[in-house]
Amino acid sequence: MQDTQKKQVLLVGNPNVGKSTVFNTLCNKKQKTGNYAGVTVASHSGNYVHKNEEVEVIDLPGSYSIYPSSEDEAIFSKFLIDEQENYAGVIYILEALSLKRGLLLFQQIQDLGVPMILVVNQIDQAERRGITIDIQKFSDALGIKIIQTNAKEQIGIEEIKEAVLNNDFFKTDKVSFEVPNEHTNFIRKLVSHKSFDSEYKAWISVSSGVDLSKIESMKDALNDSDVKSLVPKRLQVKETIRRYQNIDKVLANVITKKPQFKELLTEKLDKVLVHKFWGYVVFLLILLIIFQSVFFLAEYPMSWIDDFFAWLSAFTGEHLPEGPLNSLISNGIIPGLGGIMVFAPQIGILLYFLYLLEDSGYMARVIFLMDRFLRPFGLNGKSIVPLVSGTACAIPAVISTRNIENVKERLLTILVTPFMTCSARLPVYSIIIGLIISDGTFFGIQYKALVLLGMYLLGFMVALLSAAILKGFIKDKGKTYLVMDLPTYKKPLFAYDLKMMLGKVWEFITGAGKIIFIVSIIIWFLSYFGPKQSPNEVVATNVKLDHSYLAKMGKAIEPAIAPLGYDWKMGVGIITSFVAREVFVGTMSTLYSLDDDAPEGKVIDKMRHDVKPNGEKVFNFATGVSVLLFYAFAMQCVSTLAVVYRETKSWKWTGFQVVMMTGLAYFVSMIAYQILK
Repeated sequence: MQDTQKKQVLLVGNPNVGKSTVFNTLCNKKQKTGNYAGVTVASHSGNYVHKNEEVEVIDLPGSYSIYPSSEDEAIFSKFLIDEQENYAGVIYILEALSLKRGLLLFQQIQDLGVPMILVVNQIDQAERRGITIDIQKFSDALGIKIIQTNAKEQIGIEEIKEAVLNNDFFKTDKVSFEVPNEHTNFIRKLVSHKSFDSEYKAWISVSSGVDLSKIESMKDALNDSDVKSLVPKRLQVKETIRRYQNIDKVLANVITKKPQFKELLTEKLDKVLVHKFWGYVVFLLILLIIFQSVFFLAEYPMSWIDDFFAWLSAFTGEHLPEGPLNSLISNGIIPGLGGIMVFAPQIGILLYFLYLLEDSGYMARVIFLMDRFLRPFGLNGKSIVPLVSGTACAIPAVISTRNIENVKERLLTILVTPFMTCSARLPVYSIIIGLIISDGTFFGIQYKALVLLGMYLLGFMVALLSAAILKGFIKDKGKTYLVMDLPTYKKPLFAYDLKMMLGKVWEFITGAGKIIFIVSIIIWFLSYFGPKQSPNEVVATNVKLDHSYLAKMGKAIEPAIAPLGYDWKMGVGIITSFVAREVFVGTMSTLYSLDDDAPEGKVIDKMRHDVKPNGEKVFNFATGVSVLLFYAFAMQCVSTLAVVYRETKSWKWTGFQVVMMTGLAYFVSMIAYQILK
């Protein structure tokens, strides 16, 4: 067998041109794709082997220009320029419907002397709009071979692999941008002092605002008149105008459009979906359908999973030898894991619908709709990307704020995104809603679905109100505007999105399962042992739950949580869930399995029939509402806290977020319980 050789290439392009889809198809990876800017917020790498050559593909964040305006674009520019010696070349993805916009960055990279392969993606979309691209003329005008692809249909992918294998990366000696006459002497002075190896690299440094006085060889060469004439933003504008003038000349001979081409489905749908009134109505209806599906479609698989773990717990209890190990496995670990895995179908359904909406192009319309709505709260339309992503998980949502250029808007978005109802809250909401809400319907929609929708909307509204309050305390560094292209609607890749969803559900199960496995062992240990009950004992074993060390610890905190309507078991569940919210359900499942006084059956039935010493139900309506509100507002995720600190680089804001959210959760839950009890 021949040894494989390794080569590194970069995948580059504007946001929303199918770059991540090309990456996934090349490397058989499962990176999330979506039809809006800001999905890839850090470089991702993957590998493929083609004819004994191993290729590492690095998918850089999408960017419109070599000059970064946000943190994700800064990642792109830094990697592209600083790592030039380490990669063989760039695969540049150009979307057929936005050639002019994409050619700006293409020419900038080309003028840096970076070897490139040019890929034109989604030509079929252009043809449907009556746009014809003469690929041969286009190739001749740019002086580079062009590969045509449709990444979703895997057309042209093998051609890309062959081009990489044959090193068909083109490097031009001809620069498409000429430095303006008024700056020519100064740029040449930089090059002559050997600080830069080309005039364009010197121009980029000046236009990016690099402090040239810090370059040792340039200290004596600078004078005041040179420095005063260098305003970075003005230089960038000059370059952009000149490049677009050149691009217009190129495209004039390449593109032809059919006159009076008929209105396409995208235009027809957008008359409703981005309407200033009906757009919001449709969005709410879509959310309602999703949440109805979360309960309706997941009912049977959840029942099967619950029955399986109940059988497995009973089976191990009967067939394992009597003793601590039997109790640990049958009453501790299995119920704990089953308590969280039962909600996998609901999480999967929710994520699948979100992936379909992103894949279709609808989420870009949501950003457009929300921009006007979010402005009064100190946010902009781009903030809706992390806010919507937060309905799956707050961790990637916080990272995706790198796409927001304005520092104030980015910080506000980071601070309020954890209010959004993530998938980890769904098990808590689902079990509590099941306990306190009846099975009735309203115009065919279950009450439970309506309440779940209400919890999602509550999280969103609290996030906005928090942003509105916080914007008065965070200094603004300029006003921003949302400028974006609305992509055409596309048929979602149902099978691919299903694969993505299954992968995410498995990540949830394994991630939560590891935590719950450890927590279940700790809870079992503390509940199996208790204070000695006779002089000859060091500790008592196999005690009743109410006489265990766990009960003793739980009852110690009961005075602090009693105003919220919680007993000691719920207190233990809340404390363990500060590691991760979903642990609450696993903890309650383990606790009720260990309780000899609890009736046999499903966990939710045990919780429904549990009563306090005074005969009052533990999970009555007031307590249930209190729990829902606590989990809606509390900051209960160590991983999210770590990411918030990494993105803000501030213990002050991270600590403020924890105190603000947890304090609000306690106060609101207490008020709700005291009013409703």
